[in-house]
Amino acid sequence: MRKLIAFGGVLVAALALTVPGAIGGPEQVPGVTARSITVGGTFPLTGPAAAYAPIPLGMKAYFGYINARRGPDKKRGVFGRQIVWKYYNDQYSTSQTDIFTRRLVEQDKVFATVGQLGTEHNLAVRGYMNQRKVPQTLVSTGASLFGSQAAGKEYPWTIGWQPDYIAEGRRYGLHIKANHPGKKIGILYQQDDYGKDYLYGVRYGLGPAYSQANISAIEDYPVGATSLTSQMLRIRQSGAQVLVLLSLTTPTVIAMRTANALTLRPDAIYMNSVSAIKPVMDSMVANPGNNYINGLITIAYFKDPQDARWTNDSAMVLYRNIIAKYGGGANANDPQVMYGVAKAATFVQALYNAGKNLTRARLMNALTHMNQPNRFLLPGIKQKTGKKDRFIISQMQLQRWNNGQWAEVGAVVEGRPR
Repeated sequence: MRKLIAFGGVLVAALALTVPGAIGGPEQVPGVTARSITVGGTFPLTGPAAAYAPIPLGMKAYFGYINARRGPDKKRGVFGRQIVWKYYNDQYSTSQTDIFTRRLVEQDKVFATVGQLGTEHNLAVRGYMNQRKVPQTLVSTGASLFGSQAAGKEYPWTIGWQPDYIAEGRRYGLHIKANHPGKKIGILYQQDDYGKDYLYGVRYGLGPAYSQANISAIEDYPVGATSLTSQMLRIRQSGAQVLVLLSLTTPTVIAMRTANALTLRPDAIYMNSVSAIKPVMDSMVANPGNNYINGLITIAYFKDPQDARWTNDSAMVLYRNIIAKYGGGANANDPQVMYGVAKAATFVQALYNAGKNLTRARLMNALTHMNQPNRFLLPGIKQKTGKKDRFIISQMQLQRWNNGQWAEVGAVVEGRPR
């Protein structure tokens, strides 16, 4: 009996050394092995927001590049771990986002989600992700609450990436006030947290008194609207001389075509960056035409592959090589592909900052203590977070549509007053 007990003790000790989490040993981190890190996300590959479908392709290409090249430690991947990238088509439906996010966490056992798209869609799963303590990282939305509320105790496992919509809207308000003083302003916005953030930012930049005196019309539309005739008609009847569009891709195109059909001829047009993407611009160049949209203002924060300024830029050369080799046919000229690459690059930086002994807590600590550039962002922009600052990118640059391409307006500026 003593021999049997002794043998049993040796066997338990051996198991404790070989089985993760056995008898108080190190607990296995979901999605992480000695050779891999599994991450995922949901994106609208089809449906009303399918214009953003290139984003996960850019992310996939960059992760493929990281897996193939040798890093600073002379190993492929990150500290010798290959990044496994899984993503599902949620068709821009919050119910599908919920279903597929739960599949990623409970069946695919992802270490974290990265870059999931949509304000309402990320809100739909934020509570679940934080309850499960699964990092919901670099969400593809600029809704301010993904930065402001991440600093609190309720949602510590969620963090955004791009400039927030309030900060962006504020830049438009400041520019309108400085360059079109006294002119009447007509605003169209989406009737949800996404649109309300932008509207708040514009009014914040204009200031209460100026807003009261000069905003002649504020019109909203529900998600999924297929006609904006009544809204644009009221904006025209208000005598608006400055048009501000705070809308998603399809409504933006509808609004511009409707404005042209109603003979609304604003002196200036401001359009949020979420809609300033290649499919939208191509569609608007076709109708209502380049002459109508010439001079349109938006913001930028990452390098546009269509901009000749970056043709010989080392980061752009690398980007094009990555897409050619790992892009699976993705269009390297589409800024949404670059957006995905830039976001994936931030995630890889965070993985390195988290260290070899990777845990979910160490990843979030790395993301909330960033202070470094990203070669795919505009020069002068630094990714920076801290104890009370969860906005990874808060700098931006205004840009103007000029005969078929974007031209910079002024210098890179801080979007959030500090």
